[in-house]
Amino acid sequence: MWFQIKAYIWFLLTSKNQHGIHSPFVYQLITKCFYDKSHYPIYHKWKAVQQTYFKSKKTFNMYDAGAGSRVFKNTQRKVSAVAKNAGITYKRAKLLYRISKYLHIKKALELGTSLGLGSIALGLNNQLELTTVEACSTTSQFAKSAAESLKLKNIQFSNEAFESYLENLSIHTKFDLIFIDGNHQKEATLTYFSKLLPHTHNDSIVILDDIHWSKGMQDAWKEIKQNPQVRVSIDTFFWGMIFFRKEQEKEHFKIRV
Repeated sequence: MWFQIKAYIWFLLTSKNQHGIHSPFVYQLITKCFYDKSHYPIYHKWKAVQQTYFKSKKTFNMYDAGAGSRVFKNTQRKVSAVAKNAGITYKRAKLLYRISKYLHIKKALELGTSLGLGSIALGLNNQLELTTVEACSTTSQFAKSAAESLKLKNIQFSNEAFESYLENLSIHTKFDLIFIDGNHQKEATLTYFSKLLPHTHNDSIVILDDIHWSKGMQDAWKEIKQNPQVRVSIDTFFWGMIFFRKEQEKEHFKIRV
C-alpha cells in the first residue's frame, strides 16, 4: 500500500494534461477521447450491471492463478466485494469504451475476465468482437450471464489459463486492442506481452492494468516501454498504454485522466 501511495505522489508531480504535448496523435487522443465528457447512452447499461453485482448476496470460491489479493484473505468471496474491490471502476469502464470507439477497434482480446465489467465495457461497442480469457470458471460464468442479460453477442468467453490460450493462438490472429488485466506479477506480465507481440500490428494498442501495483509491476512497465517495437507509451497511473506506430518518434507520456 505504501509503495502505491509513494508511486502516486510521484506520478502527480511528474504527469501532465494535454498542454505541452507535441505529438498530434497523442494530443488528439487526450483531448478527443480521454477528456471526452459526453454521456454516451451505453454508460447507464454498464452501470446497471455494476449495481446488480454490488447488491448481490451470492458468494463463491475464487480460483486465483495470479498474484493474489491484498483485500481478500481466502478463496471464499462475495460477488459484491469482488465487484467493489477488484472490478473495473465506472470511470475506467467509460474510458475503455471511449478508447475502443475512438481507435475504431474491431478485434479485441482481454486477459482476465473476472466478473466481466471490463468485458462489458468493450462489448457495448457493437462494432468490435472481443475474446475474454479467465481461469476461474465461476467468475467467467457470472460474466457470461451478465453479457447475455444485455444481449451482447460479440463477446466470446474462454475459460482457461492464459498460458493455455496463448499457446493455442494462431500466429495469423491479430488484435487491434489487447487488455492485460490479470496475474499482476513482473515475469508473468513480461511473458504475456512478449507472446502477444506477434499478434499486434502498427495501429494496435496494448493496455496493461495496475502498472504501479508493486515494484515488480513497475519494473515490468519500464522494461516494456524500452522494447524496440514500442513507439509510444502513456502512463495514466492505473493503466499503461502501448502503441507501435512506426511513423512516430519514440516518446513516453504520463497523463492525468
